[in-house]
Amino acid sequence: MSRKIIHCDCDCFYAAVEMRDDPSLVGRPLAVGGKPGERGVVATCNYEARAFGVRSAMSSAHALRLCPHLLLLPPDFTRYRAASRQILAIYREYTALVEPLSLDEAYLDVTAVDRCRGSATLMAQEIRSRIHDEVGITASAGIAPNKFVAKVASDWRKPNGQFVVRPEEVDAFVAELPVKKIFGVGKVTAERLLRLGVETCGDLRGWSLADLTREFGSFGANLHRLCRGIDDRPVAPDRERKSLSVETTYNRDLPDLQACLEALPALVEEFSRRMTRLRDGETVHKVFVKVKFSDFTQTTAECVDPAPVAETWTRLLAEGHRRRGLPVRLLGVGVRFAACAAPDPQLPLFADADGAE
Repeated sequence: MSRKIIHCDCDCFYAAVEMRDDPSLVGRPLAVGGKPGERGVVATCNYEARAFGVRSAMSSAHALRLCPHLLLLPPDFTRYRAASRQILAIYREYTALVEPLSLDEAYLDVTAVDRCRGSATLMAQEIRSRIHDEVGITASAGIAPNKFVAKVASDWRKPNGQFVVRPEEVDAFVAELPVKKIFGVGKVTAERLLRLGVETCGDLRGWSLADLTREFGSFGANLHRLCRGIDDRPVAPDRERKSLSVETTYNRDLPDLQACLEALPALVEEFSRRMTRLRDGETVHKVFVKVKFSDFTQTTAECVDPAPVAETWTRLLAEGHRRRGLPVRLLGVGVRFAACAAPDPQLPLFADADGAE
C-alpha cells in the first residue's frame, strides 16, 4: 500500500511570529538575523523582503544593501520555540508518526489515520487551518507517497498553500524537477552536473548506477534513486540526532592554510544559522572540523567543547590542515551531540553535500 506523507513547513517562520506579535510590522520588509557589524546572517525574512532579493543565509550587511529600509530584528527563540511546541501538539493529534526537522517543519505519516475520511489532503488542509487559527501564522504543505517528493511539493504553493503528488504522478513530477531539488545537491554539485549535460532529474535518469557511482562515489546511489522519485525512508519520530554540520566543496582548491582560514567564517556563520533551527533538547558534546585534501584524503580534528567560539574552529582547522599540508578541496564544521560522541558516517542533517541548503 502506498504511504501518505505530509511535509508541513511554516511560512517565513521567525518573521511570521514577529509579525503576529506586532501587527505594525505587517507589509514592511522584515528579516530576523544577526547584526551586520558582527558578521551576522539572515535567518529568515518575509515576502516583502524577498521581493528585494533578500534571502536566508545571506549576510545581514548584503541584505541591507539590497533593501536599505529593511527592518532587521534579533531572533527571540523563546517565542519561536513556544510556537513550535503548539504546532507539534497539533500534528500529534493526527498521528504519532511525526518527525520534526526543525522548529518550523516536520514530516507526518498519516497512512493509517482515519481522520478526515482518511484523506491526507483534507488532513493537511485542516492542520494548516488550525495552525492559522491557534498559532496565528501560516504553513504550507506537500502531500506525496514519500518524504522526498512531499518536501519538494510543500514549496510548490508557498505561501499558505499545499500541493498533492499522487502515486501515479510521482514519475512525471520528479522527471521535470531541476537536479538541485535532490537532497544533497547544492550549488557545486548542480554546476558539476550541468557541465555533464544534466539539468533535470529526467536527464539524470540516462546515467546508470555504475556511472553515477564512478562519478560521485557513494552519493551516486542516492542520485540514481531520488531522480526516479524512489525514497523508502520512514517517518522516524524517535530519530536520535547524532550530529549537525555544514561543508563546502570548492570550485578551486584552497592553496594553503591562510586561504582555509579566510573561508572558515562563512562556514561557521551558516552552521550557526542551522543550529538555531534545532528543536529543544540537543546538547553539544564535541566540536569538529573536517578537511578533505586535493588528493581526496580527509581528516577530522575535534575536541570536547559544549560552547564553541571562533578560536576553537580556528585551532581545529589548523590542527587538521597540518596533518597533510596539501591544497584543500572541501571544508566542513560541525558538532556531535551528547547522546552520541562517536563519528557519524551519515550525511549531515540539514546540509547539502556541498554545503548549500
